[in-house]
Parts: sequence; C-alpha cells; structure tokens
Amino acid sequence: MINTKIHKAVYELAEKLMKAAHHEDRESFEALYGELEAICIDNEYTEKDHPEQWETLADFTEESDEALALYQKALDKAAARPLPDYVASIGYSMATLQVELDESDAALKSLRQAKASAAHIEDDELKAEIDALLTTLTPR
Repeated sequence: MINTKIHKAVYELAEKLMKAAHHEDRESFEALYGELEAICIDNEYTEKDHPEQWETLADFTEESDEALALYQKALDKAAARPLPDYVASIGYSMATLQVELDESDAALKSLRQAKASAAHIEDDELKAEIDALLTTLTPR
C-alpha cells in the first residue's frame, strides 16, 4: 500500500502537471516534474518506495526512452511486491508508448504481461483497454 501522504502529493502534482501541460506553461511543468522526480528519488529503496510514483513520473516524461525506462522500473517494483493492479496498468501504459514508437513486438510482450496480471484485478475498464489494444496488435 502506498503511503497516504506520498499518494496525495503524487496525485496533486499529476493534476498540476496536466494543467501546466494544457496551458503550455513550460516553466511550471519543469518545476513540477522536478518535484515529482525528487519524491521518487527520495523514497527509492525505502519503505515508502511505490510503483505508483514511478508510473506517474513516466507518464509525464517527454523523452520516450526515459519514459520506457521509468515504466520498467515501476513494473519491476510492482511485480516484486506483487501488485497486479499496478503490473496491469504499467504494462498497458508501456505498451501504448511502444505502439507509438512502432515497437509492436515489445508492445505485445507488455500487453500479454498486463493481461495476465489483469486476470487478478477487478478493473473491467483497464481489462477492456488491454484487450482492445491486444486485438489491434495481434495478427489474424
């Protein structure tokens, strides 16, 4: 379970980052991103380390290679615990980015792992999103 204070801070930063991105406020975006990154780094390898913070950081990382590395870090942390909700969510996010980068094989691998974890969760919307993306990538 994620620490409540950290969850709240990450959630609030994510909302502010979305607002800054929407308003194309580069200065605020970069400052907020720095705050989120600091939370991740400060909590890494402590009992407060949680895949949610890394997944959120990846969501706002603009360089694709860096974002994929952060998603992988989040995925590794989620799989180690195990936290199937996060494994499914992170795998789906990774696959979506991999599809954008024309990395279909990697996307399929991420989606299959996400689908396997999704079998153990109750989030029907996420399950449907995984299935829909899998359908578009699976050759007939």
